Amino acid sequence: MEPAEVVMLVDRAIEGDPTAWNAIVDEYAGLLRSVVHGYRLNEGQAADAVQTTWLRLVEHVADLREPEHLAGWLKTTARRACLQIIRQSGREHPVDCDEDGARATAGRFQDLDQDGPEVSALRAEQRLLVRRALDDLPDRHRQLLDLLLASPPVSYRDISARLGMPIGSIGPTRARMLAHLREALAPAGLHDLVLS
Repeated sequence: MEPAEVVMLVDRAIEGDPTAWNAIVDEYAGLLRSVVHGYRLNEGQAADAVQTTWLRLVEHVADLREPEHLAGWLKTTARRACLQIIRQSGREHPVDCDEDGARATAGRFQDLDQDGPEVSALRAEQRLLVRRALDDLPDRHRQLLDLLLASPPVSYRDISARLGMPIGSIGPTRARMLAHLREALAPAGLHDLVLS
């Protein structure tokens, strides 16, 4: 589909034209299935990821900055939906138990500590998003964060001397910096990684 056609469909969809929505779904349903298929989700999870992607489009269609790049937006949104599903399902660890409730160790189940490709992909995506959020911080805030996370710990007095920052402003600056990181990571559901 030509970019001008995509823009026209998006404009009509924003206006609530059901035929435009149907055309968008017809055009991009296969794309979403192929993106979701790459994450090896079960059938229900895959359907949820596709449905979540369509829901996000309905919610944000009027916010698209470059409607001609709808395919890329849908792919990114589908990937994020898949990663969210993987993250949520990663919290559930089914365990095989024998009759007494003791954990079976016959090797029939994959070791829960081993990462599959989905978990590895999720962690790589999370690292990339966190790295980007950190790169968006001003240099002075990154230096402060490095000192706050140093091992062994660096005292506020030493931080103050190294950065030329009053001791009384270290805590408030740290709080603002962490709030900024939480806000930057919230759309990806990673805000809980940033501690107070």
